[in-house]
Amino acid sequence: MAHIGYHASHEQFKPSELLMYVQMAEQAGFTLALSSDHFHPWSQEQGQSGFAWSWLGAAMQATSSLSYRVVCAPGQRYHPAIIAQAAATLAQMFPNRFWLTVGSGQALNENITGDKWPIKSDRNTRLKECVDVIRALWAGETVTHHGLVCVEQAKLYSRPETPPLIIGAAITAETAEWLGSWADGLITISRPPEKLQKVVDAFRRGGGEGKPMILKVQLSYDRTLESALQKAHQQWRNNIFQNILMTQLQTPQQFDAAGMFVQPKELYEHVRISADHKQHIEWLQKDIELGFDELILHNVNREQQQFIEVFGEKVLPVLA
Repeated sequence: MAHIGYHASHEQFKPSELLMYVQMAEQAGFTLALSSDHFHPWSQEQGQSGFAWSWLGAAMQATSSLSYRVVCAPGQRYHPAIIAQAAATLAQMFPNRFWLTVGSGQALNENITGDKWPIKSDRNTRLKECVDVIRALWAGETVTHHGLVCVEQAKLYSRPETPPLIIGAAITAETAEWLGSWADGLITISRPPEKLQKVVDAFRRGGGEGKPMILKVQLSYDRTLESALQKAHQQWRNNIFQNILMTQLQTPQQFDAAGMFVQPKELYEHVRISADHKQHIEWLQKDIELGFDELILHNVNREQQQFIEVFGEKVLPVLA
């Protein structure tokens, strides 16, 4: 049985709104929440960008049964010792309710430091260094490390009894295979089944067999197909490009320029668009068959209350 979660999209909603939505999701039967962690939104129209780590403490206190995950990129905007401290604090206050998910990042968020934006291979190397630092700090070690990141005599004093799992984020099969050897699990995004299967196979081949796998499902549900498509295009047209472009653009304005000529029909390959809840059930059942343990549902349009209510009533009971 897969656990079904709600995606808290800080790029699209005020932190106070997301606090309300996760409470609604808990009442509707969702068991997880995934928080994005952005400094900038994907577009000026999205228009929000709350600080995930402040919000997480409030959200975990405001809900009693939801487990939380957050995708972050240690190494540039965040020093790994600070991420280790932040995650350890949440895990100590809310035992067994938090996992850390990590990726190599995007210039949209990380470039604000003014530091050089590394090539993908260097970002991967830096990410692995950060994970090693985080794990050592969670183990109570005094850490000194000089590499692509530097740490000097750091020791974490407030630690949870059980450290969180560290889940690796991958878009490509190549990255999925690499992180299979060191990550505690995989998180990736929905796409056509044949492409998703390649990522799953690569993760397992790289050493991920038996480890938890999380799928962030990008969907658009509304009362009609036309409105679901139109609202997905309004909010998510800037997010359909190849990963090499998604990681290099630096501002919401640049993403808006890239998305200017995206036609609504192009979103069908990247977002599951349907006004029929039974169609969404069919898609999600196929994800479960692929072996995903957690499905995080991201309704990319702005109709969150309707989505939570309908899926809580008609979709979650079928998948449970």
